[in-house]
Amino acid sequence: MQPSSSLSNYAIRGLVCALVTLCVLAAGCMVGPNFQSPDTPVPDGWIGPTGQMSAAAEKQAALVHWWTTFEDPMLTSLVGRAVMANLDLKSAESRIRQARALRGIAFAGLFPTVTAGTSFSRSRSPGPAGSKAVVPTNNLYQIGLDASWEIDVFGGIRRGIEAADANVQASVEDRRDVLVTLAAEVALDYMDLRGFQQRVAIAQENLKNQKHNADLTRQRQKGGFQSALDVAQADAQVASTAAVIPLLEASAQQSIYSLSVLMAREPGALVAELAPAAGIPATPPEVPIALPSSLLRRRPDIRRSEAQVHAATANIGVATADLFPKFNLVGSAGFESGLFRSFMSWSSRFWSFGPSISWTLFDGGRIFSNIEVQNAVQEQTVLTYRKTVLVALQDVENALIAYSKEQETYKSLVEAVAANRKAVDLSTKLYVEGETNFLSVLIAQQQLFSSQDALVQATLNLSTDLVALYKALGGGWEEEPPPAKPTKEETPAAPAKT
Repeated sequence: MQPSSSLSNYAIRGLVCALVTLCVLAAGCMVGPNFQSPDTPVPDGWIGPTGQMSAAAEKQAALVHWWTTFEDPMLTSLVGRAVMANLDLKSAESRIRQARALRGIAFAGLFPTVTAGTSFSRSRSPGPAGSKAVVPTNNLYQIGLDASWEIDVFGGIRRGIEAADANVQASVEDRRDVLVTLAAEVALDYMDLRGFQQRVAIAQENLKNQKHNADLTRQRQKGGFQSALDVAQADAQVASTAAVIPLLEASAQQSIYSLSVLMAREPGALVAELAPAAGIPATPPEVPIALPSSLLRRRPDIRRSEAQVHAATANIGVATADLFPKFNLVGSAGFESGLFRSFMSWSSRFWSFGPSISWTLFDGGRIFSNIEVQNAVQEQTVLTYRKTVLVALQDVENALIAYSKEQETYKSLVEAVAANRKAVDLSTKLYVEGETNFLSVLIAQQQLFSSQDALVQATLNLSTDLVALYKALGGGWEEEPPPAKPTKEETPAAPAKT
């Protein structure tokens, strides 16, 4: 028995050495390319005018919670409530949990799989032909464990984990991108609401003045100083201005509905809260804007696209690993007996253990084709990344030039409103004194109304262009982990950190 025991010890030692060797190989060998961030050149500076923006480049807090720079408590409250309740954001958080669970599935491939099982069978074998002998019935009781472990020698499993990690990061960046978009949508809808309310107020003020002039014209007609034509023109102007107001009120109401849906509430939930008119949020004196290269680190859509390139690169390694052999350790142990009373006795034990190797030698080119597929996918993700960077640069440039030119428009309209208001006063005075006709008053009033309405829209455009710039810069998220579990419906008064 001693030689047999020695041979058994040598076999066990050999298996241990082989296992250690395989683990060392697995730790140091990973097929497929290693990920490198795509090299995409960006300009050193912006084409569009930045003005005082560069002076605030280091004020990152203003970029993270940019909506607070408008100093409008209602806007701040609405963004905070949207962050807590928006359904698109909750879906993005769910996708993060899904990606993390898939990463757990991939990580489990590094460990052995152990299954337990028990069975009972009763069988009878046929007796000899023509024999009347009684054939016994056999029972078999069995319980045991089966185990298998794939040694990741060539790194296919680890590349799969790497791809899963990158997909988790992509889902995190997707949530951040939803945050950026959500904050901008809330701000734009809110500013549209205030803009429509301001336009309604101006229309109502002009309507009041036009009605007064129409009454004055009607009185002068009765005195024989005016013709029926002047009265008709005055009434037409009143009717035209009155026709504009319902359309503006409808648009204001629709903006409230949009805000309610962004907060996962029924369309009319915020009507009572937002119906009272208020001014358009004023733009801050300074805007934080850094160099174009900072977009690569700031914009979530660029970061997401980079993570997708990482995942696609790792998947090439997963596909390449199929070209090489698979090393597995398999084993089983348990108890087996034909008698229940000796079922769990030590003498009924059984076990087996040993390595196995499998290697696909021919599959009609399936593995090579799959590698080509993954290479093509990786190439597509790189191209998508480069396009995403270019579009991001374009977004910022568009916002910069729009904001700059709108400031010029705003200044001109301020002067136009002042001049038109003076023209209305003068034409009205001359008309009352009989030194001009009523047509001059009508033209002056119409031009004043048009310039006032255009000034409100320019004020709105200044604020919305700035929101577009904040969005283009990737403002509206923080470097913090998203919630691991779904949050309950809450409506805080201020935005929570994301």
